[in-house]
Amino acid sequence: MPASTSYGGIFDLPRLKSRLKEIQDRMENPDFWKDSTAAQPLMKEKSVLEKELKQWEELQRRSDELLLMHELVVQEADSSAQEELSRDIKTFQKEIDRLETQLILSDEKDINNAIVTIHPGAGGTESQDWAQMLMRMYLRWAEKAGYKTELMDLQAGEEAGIKDAAFAVSGEYAYGKLKAEAGVHRLVRISPFDANKRRHTSFVSVFVYPEIEDDADLELDEKEIKMEAFRSSGPGGQNVNKVSSAVRLTHIPSGIVVACQTERSQHKNRIMAMKLLRAKIYDLEQEKKKAELERVVSASGGDKKDIAWGSQIRSYVFQPYQMVKDHRTNLEIGDVNSVMDGEIDSFIQAYLLQSIKSDR
Repeated sequence: MPASTSYGGIFDLPRLKSRLKEIQDRMENPDFWKDSTAAQPLMKEKSVLEKELKQWEELQRRSDELLLMHELVVQEADSSAQEELSRDIKTFQKEIDRLETQLILSDEKDINNAIVTIHPGAGGTESQDWAQMLMRMYLRWAEKAGYKTELMDLQAGEEAGIKDAAFAVSGEYAYGKLKAEAGVHRLVRISPFDANKRRHTSFVSVFVYPEIEDDADLELDEKEIKMEAFRSSGPGGQNVNKVSSAVRLTHIPSGIVVACQTERSQHKNRIMAMKLLRAKIYDLEQEKKKAELERVVSASGGDKKDIAWGSQIRSYVFQPYQMVKDHRTNLEIGDVNSVMDGEIDSFIQAYLLQSIKSDR
């Protein structure tokens, strides 16, 4: 058992404390409250930072207790106490890993809720089934992480799986964590839809957006949004299928189209569709800024970074062996079933850790 220490690691806990003090100092300025639009995000950030610091202080206390238990176990040579201590240490390490991951998440929108969209590639039923498997994986991950999920759009496949899906994941740092999952996911398995039991390779694209709420983040002109109502083609009872409650929104300047048909109310579907539309437009604007930055860096002779989301990020092999490999970090996990049941934190943490190292 290592000696007691403060768990900041390479994630710069002093910087977190410094940021909290900076916000507190700004709040002491009488002019701070004059601009409520600017004040609200800082108030939210302050609340999160205070919660994180409290959690780290609690970890420090638990670390001291585990050190004391370790000394007693060594002295008494009690095997049952040793087993209990080992379980407590594993639980303790998982909590450290979770908080360290949060400390990596320093981008402005990392703390936001996330919107995830899933799109199968070519391959018909096989790819659509793979899309549904991935969707279940993320919903299971969210459930285990204590996040709330809400289905925004779902188009079922003709035989099995899904043609498209969009869902929201609500909770602190949902976007910061799930952004690690954006990209192409590759499946290799013996297809259950192939009578000859041949091995198939399928691809699914996952896109992750921060949920955008504040007008300060993105202002949309309602006159530039075209709304169409249509009948839902999915499950949900007679009202959903017979009444034009589904909503399709088109942002005319960008050509972005979104749809929502999961609610019985057209009004609720429009609210959900607007969330998805705002997220996609915000992402488009951020990509434009990144592209311009890359152009400037390239023109100045600097190194150009890959900003594409379309590259294959991970492979899930079911046959002839079992392995999930992330091609960005080279992390491999042999227990495919646990990964498909939502155990993806190791991949997320490895990606975020690599990202922060590359930025240094």
